[in-house]
Amino acid sequence: MPGDGDPLTRLRIILTVFFALDGFIFAGWVVRIPAIKHQAHASAGALGLALLGVSAGAVVTMMLIGRLCRRYGSHPVTVVCAVLLSLSVALPPLVHSAPALGAVLVVFGAAYGGINVAFNSAAVDLVAALRRPVMPTFHAAFSLGGMLGAGLGGLVAGSLSPARHLLGLALVGLLVTAVAGRALLRHESPVRHAVRAPEDRPPRDDGTRRHLHRPDRRTRALVAVFGLIALCTAYGEGAMADWGALHLEQDLDASAGVAAVGYSCFALAMTLGRLTGTTLLERLGRTRTVIAGGGTAAAGMLLGSLAPAVWAALIGFAVTGLGLANLFPVAVERAGSLAGPSGVAAVSTLGYGGMLLGPPAIGFMADWFSLPTALTSVAVLAAVAALIGLTAARWADDCRPVGGRTRHDPGAGTSTRAV
Repeated sequence: MPGDGDPLTRLRIILTVFFALDGFIFAGWVVRIPAIKHQAHASAGALGLALLGVSAGAVVTMMLIGRLCRRYGSHPVTVVCAVLLSLSVALPPLVHSAPALGAVLVVFGAAYGGINVAFNSAAVDLVAALRRPVMPTFHAAFSLGGMLGAGLGGLVAGSLSPARHLLGLALVGLLVTAVAGRALLRHESPVRHAVRAPEDRPPRDDGTRRHLHRPDRRTRALVAVFGLIALCTAYGEGAMADWGALHLEQDLDASAGVAAVGYSCFALAMTLGRLTGTTLLERLGRTRTVIAGGGTAAAGMLLGSLAPAVWAALIGFAVTGLGLANLFPVAVERAGSLAGPSGVAAVSTLGYGGMLLGPPAIGFMADWFSLPTALTSVAVLAAVAALIGLTAARWADDCRPVGGRTRHDPGAGTSTRAV
């Protein structure tokens, strides 16, 4: 119908705002962790245990949020989680012990995990309605919001206490949620609207019927496969965030300033990769994008971890970011198209598990072998993600998504299912 694109465009803008807000708030919290550590009188070990509260809250909440999205819709759940995220980010500066910090971070992690499932579910529905692979642009907004939040946090760290800074983030989050949330609640999910189409109208081949069915065993297995791709990707992101700078400083004798640039190269390249992800997906298709991305990340991380010079390692980190950029968005979108919010929740949970697994696994391997050798595990898992993508594409030919749809994978040249 004429004008149908305008509400979808507005909905896309609103969801982009929520993705950016999530990245902005989370990065603002991360840059104040050192100050919070001092305020809570926590040792490094106690802080590490407290920080696990974020992950624990997120993992425990994600599957529950998937069920809530399926029952009440992803739009209202997104708004509620955004309010909780904004309020909970102000809690850490109010505590003065490591156990109390861990407790409030469970609340923060629950809100963070919840909003990630909710707005990714909403984005999956919008992608199906738009019939364009725009999921990477939402994740690019998250990355850009994170870069802005980290940059602003660095600027105000010397002039504002953690309490005032994080309270400011809470107020910004509540203000943005009040404006964008009202707009989001006025937009019905395109998929839910399509499900109520007249019975005599042939169902569109866009996955709108998937909410009427429960995924069968094969579909759940395929969702788990996409979850493994997300796990491999998140493993690399976690490893780069925690160990990249140390590798440059410890193994390549880089200065502290240059070492900090290492993760910036990775994050900036990942953001650029996601900004161009829609074009890449339209030209190559999802399957080839996953295979090419995994292969590129594997090559980049081998260079980044084994290169004898700092400049070469920085190039390797950037190439790794480009390769990993679109793997997680594709995995989330495909799982959501197969199983709705429960698929998004499953992939998000496995992805978060990878981010949890990466840093300690790298640490143990570094003790046993060396840090450069340990970092090659990122390359190995990136290659595994590429192989999984190839296997999933072949398996998906025999595994019809919920609702029995067959989709054309833009750029693939042939009609494919699921991948």
